[in-house]
Amino acid sequence: MFGQLIIGPPGSGKSTYAYGMYQFLNAIGRKVSVINMDPANDHVQYPCALDIRDFVQLEDVMTEQNLGPNGGIMYALEEVETDVDGFVNKIKELGDNEYLLFDCPGQVELFTHHGALQRIFKRLEKQEKARLCVVNLVDSHYITKPSLYVSVLLLTLRSMLQLDLPQVNVLSKIDLIHRYGTLDFNLDYYTEVQDLHHLFPLLEKEAGMTKYAKLTEAIAEVVEDFGLVAYEVLAVEDKKSMIQLLTTIDKATGYLFGSTEVGGDSFWAEATRQGGYVGGVSDIQERWIDYKDEYDEEARKEHEEKLKEAEEATRPLTADEEWEQALQDYEEGMGGPAIKRENK
Repeated sequence: MFGQLIIGPPGSGKSTYAYGMYQFLNAIGRKVSVINMDPANDHVQYPCALDIRDFVQLEDVMTEQNLGPNGGIMYALEEVETDVDGFVNKIKELGDNEYLLFDCPGQVELFTHHGALQRIFKRLEKQEKARLCVVNLVDSHYITKPSLYVSVLLLTLRSMLQLDLPQVNVLSKIDLIHRYGTLDFNLDYYTEVQDLHHLFPLLEKEAGMTKYAKLTEAIAEVVEDFGLVAYEVLAVEDKKSMIQLLTTIDKATGYLFGSTEVGGDSFWAEATRQGGYVGGVSDIQERWIDYKDEYDEEARKEHEEKLKEAEEATRPLTADEEWEQALQDYEEGMGGPAIKRENK
């Protein structure tokens, strides 16, 4: 049993990613089920194989325990933890060969210091020998300001220490980075999380950060000393980006990618033959930051060409085209030139 635990702050694109990964895994021929772990999410956009709301209703918890939304969600997960065997049995019913996507709540407390989520998945890992990987999504907006970047580094490090599972950290919505603002460094600086001291002069210049500059520098040094944090980059609608990320996740869980993908997506099949999509952050930088307009125009033209080809393929043949097709079929069948039709 293999799976992904999709976490991240509110607005980081968890449900969008879950649906996008669900579609991608289906396209490559991998059996997949999505499990909603958020009791506040009552309108999921993906086909939901198992819903935590079938075990506990957030509205009932908030009313009975006189709690707000955040406290209610934590209490609801504690309720699931008390019957964790029943929850695990429901997961088992999905099948041992299912690849699982767990769409988790966005409350950061759940993956920084509250233990219910961690204990539920540790039980699944121990009892069912599940190979799980945390996919931590971080909105790319956080890399547009030094202070935001340092804060999310600390959050990422804390989740890695708390959940105690293989974790792949992802800068999501990279295709929207042009709307968020300009970057002080190239993208690989933010993904590799090295030499954070280069941020310190920028922190001192950032509006409203002067009195917090020393504290932020200290936090950056702690993150760098651990040496655990790094990021992948994702544009969920870009196939190459999804291939690169899934390859990384499969390596983290030990999933032999491609072994069950029979008759699936040809792009993925070619990538697995080559050991995964050979691309990197520099390709993402070029596609979504340096030359986004040029790539968008090329993609638009390619889309128009495909539409034109599709329309041409479905257009009824004219009488002359039918004759030419019949003539071609005759020549191919006879192995030589056919009699040409006389013009009248």
